[in-house]
Amino acid sequence: MEFDMLNLKRAVRGDERAFEALIEPYADATYRLCLRMMGNEQDAADMAQEAFLRAWRSLSSYKGQSRFSTWLYRVTSNVCLDELRRRRRGETESMQALEENGFEPVDPAETPEMALDRAELRRDLAEAISQLGSEQRAALILRDVQGLPYEEIAQILDLNLNTVKSRISRARSALREILLGKTELSAKKRV
Repeated sequence: MEFDMLNLKRAVRGDERAFEALIEPYADATYRLCLRMMGNEQDAADMAQEAFLRAWRSLSSYKGQSRFSTWLYRVTSNVCLDELRRRRRGETESMQALEENGFEPVDPAETPEMALDRAELRRDLAEAISQLGSEQRAALILRDVQGLPYEEIAQILDLNLNTVKSRISRARSALREILLGKTELSAKKRV
């Protein structure tokens, strides 16, 4: 912990190397959070860079009232939410975002049918998550994908605990309805 505090003090004074050392342990988690919120690798990389830039610019606002990771994830969530809101106001999101799920090697014990089913399920889930409102999506991803506790999510999103729990519950219900509707539609197509 002393090492981080030393780097924090140096970074606040403008030391870029200290800042890099400070954020390096969180780089992968930051990117994964952006990927889940944005839906594609290119946007995730852009938003992660923007999050680090915003963190650098506002580092002096970190007062140590929460863990540094919580503060950084809050900055990251806000960057992604700002971009999603901007897009909703003006630009339409690319359909490519729904198609890009990244490459995962196939388990050699997995049959081609199993791999196809798994890939289809991942696409359906990613598409369903993208249909959620940005606030519900953020809360759901932080809890169910990142595995963060409710209290930390409340700090990241600057919400009270009950609001976080409500958003996650509503997001899960909406996700369930979206996926059930898709399943029913698929079943009707087969008949």
